[in-house]
Amino acid sequence: MSIEQLLVLLVIGAVAGWLAGLITKGGGFGLIGNIIVGILGAVFGGWLFGVLGISVGGQWLGPIVTATAGAVVLLFILSFIRKK
Repeated sequence: MSIEQLLVLLVIGAVAGWLAGLITKGGGFGLIGNIIVGILGAVFGGWLFGVLGISVGGQWLGPIVTATAGAVVLLFILSFIRKK
């Protein structure tokens, strides 16, 4: 993985984590937490979209939508676990 790919991954992860924090009204977990949630959400969202047969194109928008959707689901699961 090149430095450029790593930076793109971190930017998409940060944006997706921040958007997921806004959507779930949790406010996020700070910059580092948002990046981690966004990256994990991207992996989970990519898997989930693949299983459902959903394809979102684009250079920037598609990965952000996929990562955000995965991060929202991840935050929902985390909030459900935290309540117990």
